[in-house]
Amino acid sequence: TISSNHCSTMMVMATMRTSFLHQIVEVLLLTAVMLLQTTPASSFGCPPPERLRRLLEATDSGQAPILLLPCCYDGLTARLVGLAGFDATFMTGFGVSGANGYPDTQLVSFAEMMSAANTVAEGLSSAALELSKYGEPEQSGPPIAIPCIADGDTGYGNAINVKRTVFGYAKAGMAGMMIEDQVAPKRCGHVAGKSVVPFAEAVQRVQAACDARDEYEALFGKGSGPLILARTDSLVTDGFEDAIQRCIAFREAGCDMTFLEAPQSIEQMEEYCQRVTGPKLANMLEYGSTPILPPAELQKMGYTMAAYPLTLLSASIKAMQESLELIKEGKPTFDKILSFSETKDVVGFTKYAKEEERYKC
Repeated sequence: TISSNHCSTMMVMATMRTSFLHQIVEVLLLTAVMLLQTTPASSFGCPPPERLRRLLEATDSGQAPILLLPCCYDGLTARLVGLAGFDATFMTGFGVSGANGYPDTQLVSFAEMMSAANTVAEGLSSAALELSKYGEPEQSGPPIAIPCIADGDTGYGNAINVKRTVFGYAKAGMAGMMIEDQVAPKRCGHVAGKSVVPFAEAVQRVQAACDARDEYEALFGKGSGPLILARTDSLVTDGFEDAIQRCIAFREAGCDMTFLEAPQSIEQMEEYCQRVTGPKLANMLEYGSTPILPPAELQKMGYTMAAYPLTLLSASIKAMQESLELIKEGKPTFDKILSFSETKDVVGFTKYAKEEERYKC
């Protein structure tokens, strides 16, 4: 009897060990699959598009204030936005063009925009690592790079080009992509000379972007495909009602967010928010065509995001012009600039020195 009980106990223990080993194998396999499904940009927690989706849902549900998007255009401005503690940002095509010495008239190519997206992603990542003090004794938590929506202009060609643009931005780590209905070469939405493609072609362009989002997710996992922000510029060319109908059609095509560019009155902004479903973006361009309203008022109206497209670019231009004038006049510039130590810290010298010490032999 003792021998029989002993054998039974051994068999039960063996079965438990086998079951436990199976569980470990399942966990390891699941982890491996998840790692294969994530891109480098999504390695810090959830993928950027999923992080952006959660932020939008929190704002739409009233659990969080409107999402403020100071727009960046290079590694430095991305770092500044990240270090300032904002929850998200937007890579502005106007800013990328301006930083390259061009007006926003699509003189900058897809390759140059991709290069800017990669630089912006690096800037946001470095800011996240510094804010969390990652790898240091006083680390405050996991590093979280804020999500960025990238300007996709008109998609740089036909519908197939649009899909390639979505994939390119996804690989660069962008959380979303804006696609618009202007005729290429497009231009800033607040300047004269705009024209838009026909209604059906505009919807097809958005559909292609949404298809690319879904295809990317099929390849790399749920939540990895960039959210699609569909923009229309038809208010000025075809009237307010046409712009509303385009936004509604864009939503039906599957876009995640809409952007009716350059409304000229509070009444138009309110009607857009009332008639179009889903997250909506307000473009707060100082001295532009749209009324500048406080964030709380925009959220009450129905907007989910408020973008500030040229504030950083314009502020830097003004500061540089004033500094150049002082230099020309032989006057000191101390009142216009940071100290050398502050400048070094902003561009990353402080973090670099710590990393250098960490790996010193």
